[in-house]
Amino acid sequence: MHRREFLVRSATAAGAVWLSSNSILSALADQTLNRKFSAADTVTLGSTGIHTSRLAMGTGTVGSGHHSHQTALGVQGLSYLLLNGYDHGLRFFDAADSYGSHPHVAEALKHVPRDKVTVLTKSWARDASGMRADLDRFRRELGTDYLDVCLMHCVTEADWTTQFRGAMDVLSDAKQKGIIRAHGCSCHSIDALRAAAKSPWVEIDLARINPIGAYMDSDPATVIEVLKEMKTAGKAVVGMKILGQGDLRNRQDEAIKYALSLGLLDAFTIGAETKQEQEDLIHRVAAA
Repeated sequence: MHRREFLVRSATAAGAVWLSSNSILSALADQTLNRKFSAADTVTLGSTGIHTSRLAMGTGTVGSGHHSHQTALGVQGLSYLLLNGYDHGLRFFDAADSYGSHPHVAEALKHVPRDKVTVLTKSWARDASGMRADLDRFRRELGTDYLDVCLMHCVTEADWTTQFRGAMDVLSDAKQKGIIRAHGCSCHSIDALRAAAKSPWVEIDLARINPIGAYMDSDPATVIEVLKEMKTAGKAVVGMKILGQGDLRNRQDEAIKYALSLGLLDAFTIGAETKQEQEDLIHRVAAA
């Protein structure tokens, strides 16, 4: 598809609202659409200095209660999938306590150089003692001395940066001690996303974005405005729900092109469930 044809189609999916709202960012998007992408491209996550792959391997499709579609594959099954991605240049493991995926990631880490992969995980702790306990447990479960990224999982409160300051301070201290390399949050409301954009503490945000607004914090145009604020502040933005938790399963090329065209995402995470799905995703990114 030609670039101009894609931009016209994107307009009907709300993307053009952003593209027309800011001439500088519009030019950036045009430049972005002119280049070739690879899932294995090395990207830098905001101002953190962390280098990883453009595509993260998600382990939490419909993830809750220490279970997900990926963990249902078993420790060997999911670790094999992560290692297959590694063999194709993917260096970003996206885990979470609530997905129950730590043992699966730990098994994969036994077979790759630790410093060659980025391990991101997420905690539901909302106070200092809970976060300290999680950091100790997570490192044991993952079999690693440090975590590359630890996020506060699924924040929804507009005042979360004040209400959960105790947990945030623990993560700040952990970064100073080398226990983690970067901290941030995953947002599940537009008010929480706006608070994250304004908080100097947030280094990395996991944000829901797709062209149809499926499972997002608000409509795409509204979310994009907040993500622009994040990028201007030097934060890393990692996209999630790129395929709308399955709602865009028959429109994957459109969704991937949309994510790449925004010029706002440092990386994005998608959870595959088979080797074929994973390699198909890698191919689609390259063909975008």
